[in-house]
Amino acid sequence: MKLKLTILLIISLFAGTAKAQELNCNLQINSDKIQGSNKSVFQTLQKAANEFLNNRKWTELSYGENERIECNINIIINSADGDSYSAEMVVQSRRPVFNSSYSTTLLNHRDLKLQFNYREFEPLEFNSSNLNNNLTAVLAFYAYLIIGYDMDSFSRLGGTPYFQVAENIVSQAQSTDWSGWKAFDKEKNRYDLISNIMDEAFKKYREYFYEYHRLGLDEMSINSTNGRAKIASGIQVLQDVYRARPTTVIISSFLDSKSDELINVFKKGTADEKKLVVDVLTTVNPSQTNRYEQIMRN
Repeated sequence: MKLKLTILLIISLFAGTAKAQELNCNLQINSDKIQGSNKSVFQTLQKAANEFLNNRKWTELSYGENERIECNINIIINSADGDSYSAEMVVQSRRPVFNSSYSTTLLNHRDLKLQFNYREFEPLEFNSSNLNNNLTAVLAFYAYLIIGYDMDSFSRLGGTPYFQVAENIVSQAQSTDWSGWKAFDKEKNRYDLISNIMDEAFKKYREYFYEYHRLGLDEMSINSTNGRAKIASGIQVLQDVYRARPTTVIISSFLDSKSDELINVFKKGTADEKKLVVDVLTTVNPSQTNRYEQIMRN
C-alpha cells in the first residue's frame, strides 16, 4: 500500500515508462428479467464490456498488477426491444487499508437510468471528444469516477483530473437524448453526482474523504485510537453539507459505502466519539437511526 501511494504520487509528476491498466473490474450482466432462451447476446456483451474496462489505459499513471483498482459493476437488464435495452446498474469500488487484510468500499452507487443499443459482436468504442455510444460513455464515466475516488483516498483532492474527465463526458452528453445525464433527470443521476464532486461548496467533504482513509483507516493498524479519533474529528462536515443541501447525492453515496464500516469502527470508540458520530449520522440519514444506535449499545 505504501509502495502504491509512493509510485502514484511520483508518476503524477513525471511520466513513467510502464503503463499497466488501472482497473480490475468484474462486470456482470443479469438478464433474468428477459424472457427467451437465446441469452448469448448478454454473454457476448459481458465479455466485451469487461475487456473494454480492464484492457483500456484510462490515465497516464503507472500501476503494478497488484495495484489495480478492484471494482464491480452489475448491470440488470429490465427490458429489451430488439437491439435496445433498458437497465440499471450498481457500481462499487474498494481499496485495501494499509497493513491489513481489510478492503474499504470507496464507491457504492446505483444508477437507475441506463438505456443503450447493442448489436451482438458490435465493438465497444469510446472517444472522449466525440461520444457516439451511450453504453461506452456510461462505462467510461464510471471508470474515471472510480479512479478519481481512489486517488482522492490517497492524496488530498488527488482525484480532480479524473473527475474533470468524467465531468467533460457529462457535458458532452447534454446534447444527446440519452437518459441519466441531465440536471432535470431523476435525482442521483450522473449529472448530480459529478456536479456535487466538482462543486467548490463540497471541497471540505472531499478533503474529509482523504482524511477518513489516509489519516484515519490507514492509521488504525498502527494506532486504532488515533485513527478513530481522526475519523471522528472531521465527521461534522457530513452534517454541514447535509444542512446546506439536504438532497445532495455525495452524502447519500458516502453513507451507502460507509454506514456499516462506521458502525464497526465506533463500537469501540470513546463515549464522546460515539455520541458525536451517532448525532451526525442520525441527522443526515434519519431513516437508519436504529442501525446507528448500535454504536451506543456496545
